[in-house]
Amino acid sequence: MSVLDQIKFYFFHHHHYIDVPEDEARYDATWVVPPGHLFDAEKGHRLYQRHMRLIRLADDLRFDGICINEHHNTVYSMTPTTSLMGAAIAQQTSHPKIMVAGVPVNLTYPNRIAEEYAMLDVMSGGRMEFAFPLGTGMEYWSNAGQVNPVTSRARFRESLEVILQAWTEDGPTRYDGEFFNYRYLNPWPKPYQKPHPKLFIVGSGSQETVELASDLNMGYSIVFTPIPSQLKAFQRIRDAAEEKGRTVNPDDLIIVVMAYVADTDEQAEREAKPHIERFWSWFHRVPPRYLLPPGYVSTAEFLRRASDAALAHGTEASWEDMLAISRLALGSPDTVADTIASWAEEAGVARINVVLELGDMPEWKTVKNMNLFAEQVIPRIRAKAGKDAELLVGAR
Repeated sequence: MSVLDQIKFYFFHHHHYIDVPEDEARYDATWVVPPGHLFDAEKGHRLYQRHMRLIRLADDLRFDGICINEHHNTVYSMTPTTSLMGAAIAQQTSHPKIMVAGVPVNLTYPNRIAEEYAMLDVMSGGRMEFAFPLGTGMEYWSNAGQVNPVTSRARFRESLEVILQAWTEDGPTRYDGEFFNYRYLNPWPKPYQKPHPKLFIVGSGSQETVELASDLNMGYSIVFTPIPSQLKAFQRIRDAAEEKGRTVNPDDLIIVVMAYVADTDEQAEREAKPHIERFWSWFHRVPPRYLLPPGYVSTAEFLRRASDAALAHGTEASWEDMLAISRLALGSPDTVADTIASWAEEAGVARINVVLELGDMPEWKTVKNMNLFAEQVIPRIRAKAGKDAELLVGAR
């Protein structure tokens, strides 16, 4: 069976605080230390209303799912708590899966995450999916300083073990670890889906997160990593699963695509490019000192990320730098469909988290983009199901 026979499209929404000040050049970073006076509560209220309109539109357009994530101290995201936003989405939508991707478990207590996520699953009638991030380096500056980046990966693994035990064993049970100890681990409620909702690890291709996903039998989602590195990470997780006698299915892997659709390729790039450039130069303005706190990654990985123009030097990044670090599908419906289908086949991935509100894009343009993608691109990709993948070679 082709991956295109299984393909699913999730509307991935970042909930940006879309209000770029005229003097934006004076601000060194829009993560961790953006001045508090930049936030206007009345504008924030209007933006929350706007964001929920787009979520409801994604439901109306029959996207397979909606994906949200969580960040702190940043204009990049107005969702510092995905559990709260997930509850709002569960009440305002009727059919799509809701992927919460997600609370950085290192920055809270895993038994609370187990309870909150189980509550969401029951409230939604079993529509939840959860993706667990280690948390960007910026989150470790934005939260309690007692959480040591050096031990973040060990703490991450232990947190996930607590959550899985809480969901899969009848409580009360006991857990004794290096970071967490529970005499009565007994969350109430338990998830609606048994033994639990579909789970993923969110990573950037490091060996540690790939191994963790394999060890815990979770799926894997990769973000802001060059395509060749993504493909290597997916192969590593397949190889690791095979060693354990398991199989990684296309539905277990996710790629993130930033897409914009117009009548022609030239029009699409012309209309989308300023917003994508703003995404990197403003919404992802992260100096290396905040991107990677000491001990968060290995020296080699620090050097790789800190030298990436788009990730760590967004105000200086070229269009080519932006193309290198992300999957951008811009063009006519045929071009975007061929591009995404080719990527899915190449990666063996059946889940596409698609970003359709790009940077400071106005609402009308986002709505147009969402409608064109749902009505013109998705049917074209689904129509390719079962066809020889070789027909798609060279489309990217």
